[in-house]
Amino acid sequence: MKLSGKITWVGIYAIAMAFLETAVVVYLRRIYGITDLMLSVPPFDPEIAAIELGRELATLVMLLAIGWVAGERIQSKLSFALIAFGIWDIFYYIWLAVVISWPRSIFDTDLLFLIPLPWWGPVIAPVLISLLMIIGGILIVRREDQGTIVRLRISDGIFLGLGILIMLYVFMQDAISILPATSEELSSLKPSSFNWFVFMIGYVLSAITVWRIVKKKPSHLKKNI
Repeated sequence: MKLSGKITWVGIYAIAMAFLETAVVVYLRRIYGITDLMLSVPPFDPEIAAIELGRELATLVMLLAIGWVAGERIQSKLSFALIAFGIWDIFYYIWLAVVISWPRSIFDTDLLFLIPLPWWGPVIAPVLISLLMIIGGILIVRREDQGTIVRLRISDGIFLGLGILIMLYVFMQDAISILPATSEELSSLKPSSFNWFVFMIGYVLSAITVWRIVKKKPSHLKKNI
């Protein structure tokens, strides 16, 4: 299959998966009577919390699995997984807007993940990260499709990892600030103001590193005869 076909089918998978995620969230909101996620959080339920953690982990496994099937080498496998993740995340919010008219603004706050701690942030923040994942992933799989491969230098890995850790800290800073904490305390936590300045430091650092990775001189692949 041509690269454009692979990207298309990975995108279709991610868009469909995003709708399933949206459906689950809509059902949970209806069951618990949640109209505002920041104000009407239901009481902590250990069984539901465990299932939610499992659902999030399953989501990550599914996204990695589609990337693993679509790619040929480790770089393209992970890149396709990043493409799927980015498309899934963006269309999750698009489907929510279509189904329940939320978010009303790209700056509305959302509970993003529960692993390893609750993540909070405005919708635009994960969307920006998803766009970077999609663009970077496509550029890398295009290189491989053209017969070359991009190798990650140690310095690139350090800077990219640092950028990611900075952004993760901003998302989880409220949860980190009350550690050690029980599950009940974490579930009742309310987000404070989002630290855009620190987030953008991490984001720009990550974006520059991704650009360096995809623009540097690649190594040629050996074609199988």
